[in-house]
Amino acid sequence: MARYGQVMKDRVVAKLLPPESATLEVVAREAGISVATLERWRGEALSRPARERAWTAAGRLDAVVVTAALDEAQASAWCREHGLYPSELERWRQGATDALAEPGEARAAPNETRADKKRIQELERELLRKERALAETAALLVLSKKLSAIFPEHAAV
Repeated sequence: MARYGQVMKDRVVAKLLPPESATLEVVAREAGISVATLERWRGEALSRPARERAWTAAGRLDAVVVTAALDEAQASAWCREHGLYPSELERWRQGATDALAEPGEARAAPNETRADKKRIQELERELLRKERALAETAALLVLSKKLSAIFPEHAAV
């Protein structure tokens, strides 16, 4: 008897459930799992609350596309029907938008870039000042140890 990991089970069951709703035979052929096993897994998944079910990437994209033209009330009703929170749907929409953004859109504005450069320069100057102070302190410590090694009577002072 073959054993399948939970990740694989979730992935296969997500194909069987809405919004993809693939047929048992097709998924069984693709995954190489018997139809009876898939029926059992689907039954177990349907017995769990809808919020605990896994969504595939294609399913999330379909959900975003389907709800894009709906107003807020209709989208909320759709989410309730499919066991989603509207915030999850919005997060998926934002992820899709980010993934499709042009590289130029993701760049910072020029004034943000200037402010960042100025802040970096200030931090680098402060770091250099602190490094110099640390080096001076280390040199004074080494010199005081050498002095106490050469003149042990001055060590108590």
